[in-house]
Amino acid sequence: MVWEKQVAGIITSEDGKGRCFWHGGLEDYRRYHDGEWGRPMADDIRLFEKICLEGFQSGLSWLTILRKRENFRAAFAGFDFDTVAQFGPDDVERLVLDAGIIRHRGKIVSTINNAKRAVEMRDEFGTLAKFFWSFEPREEDRPAIMDLATLCANPTTPVSVTLSKVLKKRGWTFVGPTTVYAFMQAMGLVNDHFEGCFCQPEVAQARLNFKRP
Repeated sequence: MVWEKQVAGIITSEDGKGRCFWHGGLEDYRRYHDGEWGRPMADDIRLFEKICLEGFQSGLSWLTILRKRENFRAAFAGFDFDTVAQFGPDDVERLVLDAGIIRHRGKIVSTINNAKRAVEMRDEFGTLAKFFWSFEPREEDRPAIMDLATLCANPTTPVSVTLSKVLKKRGWTFVGPTTVYAFMQAMGLVNDHFEGCFCQPEVAQARLNFKRP
């Protein structure tokens, strides 16, 4: 694959399209960047999956998690949180021995705990999406321009700090403000594709068309 950095934060691939630099020219990572990251999502299972996988990513690269995602889905019942909430000690031991995922006992236990919290949240709000999208930042609170410098200066935001605190108060774990902001970026609660990335206007339009829960 031929690609070169054109401006800070943007690289241009052989197809002539400018993209956020972080896919690094890797095909699977580029597909994730182009087709998933930042696209608004209201599916409860995918929202639960993503916030759990962001927790697993803590201290690692997202690429590591992305390449194990299908293994995680198989291990955690497709991230059906009603099912995962019923996991017990035997499931924890099974998962700790599963070489296809990140075998971190604390993060595995956290995912089961968070599934229970997700069931509570769904029962209270109707959907997880309704809860999470209530934390969508106002347009006036967003940066005027999203570029590499802005991203580096803002690994968290006031909203992600608030959402993190609310989740922790509700008993969720591995949901620090940086983890929560990465979740918000990926699920389209914000559009953090850089200026000059071809996805930036596509995601902006998708967010305009998106029906908030």
